[in-house]
Amino acid sequence: MVRGIRGATTVEYDEELLILKATEELAVKMLEENEVDPEDIISVLISTTLDITSAFPAKAVRSIEGWKYVPVMCTHEMDVVGSMPFCIRILMHVNTDATQQSIQHVYHNNAVNLRPDLQKG
Repeated sequence: MVRGIRGATTVEYDEELLILKATEELAVKMLEENEVDPEDIISVLISTTLDITSAFPAKAVRSIEGWKYVPVMCTHEMDVVGSMPFCIRILMHVNTDATQQSIQHVYHNNAVNLRPDLQKG
């Protein structure tokens, strides 16, 4: 079965190290929370708001052990007035036996406000 796992985080400002660190932390947590092995990742789509321009977030996940051959692509989010600034979103497609309801979507920093309905606590 293929499932999608969503995640999002924010950074305080557009700076390469902040972007890479936040992206790696989010991706690792998404795997941990869902007990997914990198070998079971089909693909990863990472989007950023238009105010993030100093780094490709995909660079961060490609350096994680076991991720060398995972297909990763970066893109920009739609530029909607009033949307959350400095936001990085990840959509990870994985092979899993987990049910849709048991998937743990992960939101860090200000991104917790994006989908409070998905927060499990």
